[in-house]
Amino acid sequence: MGRTVRRLFVAVCVVLWLVPLYLLVVNSLTPAAEYQGKPEWTVQGFAIWDNLKTAWDQAGIGDSFQSSLLYAVVCGLVAVLVAAMAAFAVVILPIPRPAFWFWLIYSGTLFPLQMFLAPLFGLYADAHLYDTRLGLMLVYSAWAIPFAFFLIRNQMTTMPPELTEAALIDGASLRRIFWRIHVPLLRAGLAAAFIFQFTAVWNDLLLGITLSRSPEVQPVMAALTTLNTAYSSAGPPVILAGALIVSVPTLLLFLVFRGLFLRGITANAR
Repeated sequence: MGRTVRRLFVAVCVVLWLVPLYLLVVNSLTPAAEYQGKPEWTVQGFAIWDNLKTAWDQAGIGDSFQSSLLYAVVCGLVAVLVAAMAAFAVVILPIPRPAFWFWLIYSGTLFPLQMFLAPLFGLYADAHLYDTRLGLMLVYSAWAIPFAFFLIRNQMTTMPPELTEAALIDGASLRRIFWRIHVPLLRAGLAAAFIFQFTAVWNDLLLGITLSRSPEVQPVMAALTTLNTAYSSAGPPVILAGALIVSVPTLLLFLVFRGLFLRGITANAR
């Protein structure tokens, strides 16, 4: 009985997830000129390429897509690297009060992002970082570190301390221990942390609309919002086609690296 209820619950969740996706795909196929103003449940045409071209070229999704790809890849890698080093320091190095440093770094995930927007905007305006790619990359990297640190630190605590002790006895430096022992063993956890942070940066809207305005600087979610307002006359099929194309990178990332991602999450669950 319990197994049947669980299967039924999972099936309902799958249906609830697939129905909006189905409507998104079907209505993005509809020619913009033939859209009747209400969601279509059956395919009314095949104008996906025209809708994508309108969203990509006229609304500037293409420039923002490239910017978001840069932000997500670079900032995700930087955040994971810094988080791994911080986790190594807290777990392996004999620093005083490791619990204090853990909570200090992890507290970055505990406060709502909205409370930082006003001071960030003022700081960026004074430092001439507003509406620049460098400014967004700095804030995205800093924002992504705490949660990546939490994941990597949890996996690092499961590693036997004898590995570090044996390497120190053999004369290995701490830098060599980190790069040659811990990083290879943490590969799955590092990959899982990167996928999480790539997705978080890619899907960000709040920081994007607060700290940028130019199409070549704005992340893709902010550009999609612009498409929904400034280009609303293009019609919902164009907007939905834009939403469809911006969802492709994260979907591909999970599909290609799903095995590594699951191993990383499993390692953190132990």
